[in-house]
Amino acid sequence: MKKNRAFLKWAGGKYPLVDEIRRHLPAGDCLIEPFIGAGSIFLNTEYDAYILADINTDLINLYNIVKGYTDDFVRDAGILFRHEFNNSDQFYLLRKEFNATINTYRRALLFLYLNRHCYNGLCRYNLRGEFNVPFGRYTKPYFPEGELYWFAEKSRNATFLCGNYRTTMAKAIHGTVVYCDPPYAPLSATANFTAYHTNSFSMIDQQDLARIAHQISIESQVPVLISNHDTELTRDWYQQASLYVVQARRTISCNAFGRGKVNELLALYCGAGQYLGL
Repeated sequence: MKKNRAFLKWAGGKYPLVDEIRRHLPAGDCLIEPFIGAGSIFLNTEYDAYILADINTDLINLYNIVKGYTDDFVRDAGILFRHEFNNSDQFYLLRKEFNATINTYRRALLFLYLNRHCYNGLCRYNLRGEFNVPFGRYTKPYFPEGELYWFAEKSRNATFLCGNYRTTMAKAIHGTVVYCDPPYAPLSATANFTAYHTNSFSMIDQQDLARIAHQISIESQVPVLISNHDTELTRDWYQQASLYVVQARRTISCNAFGRGKVNELLALYCGAGQYLGL
């Protein structure tokens, strides 16, 4: 099956692990993702319907704009990828405009521009809620026109919601499948780089996510698959799940030598009577 790329660059994006994740996702009528991110799993699966959520309001606003105003958005976003906008002066002017504007359509255009022109495609906000990633200095940032149209096509069967994982997972009923890609647990005490959004994801949240996954898999017969780093801590959190180890390349590191392959866990909570295979 051909793999489709997301139109956003995204820290921890699941494109490299699509095949492994797809292999462990159970069948169902609807896929629920409480941490949609760039949407690589959504874009590479074939469920009848999708409920896709994230706590990042800019991300969900962008997805709803792309879904509802595709042609206009592609036309207007393409303008921002012209050569005259690919310099630090223009970047910081547009970043300042993004942080000030409340116009949802303009904000969506600028969010894509910032994502493709900023350093490493990071999405990071300061405590005032302002996007603060610096200019990336790319020779010619890629304009993802084809990926935008594919996303819009897939979105016909998708509902995008802004909310936390508890609210989203409460929508799980028999016949749905849940895939969770939370901010990852740190590999070490000095590697705590999970606060991509102003709402950081705590250890309590990590444990609560595992508890809810186990609960709905038993009580509602809804299978839940969770991705995370493979550590003693995550294995303890997911001890009531079936665990599968996959290798992934790290893409966020301050130097190239820190971008090697690391083990990741796929934790599958699957109650009695559920079956695997998409």
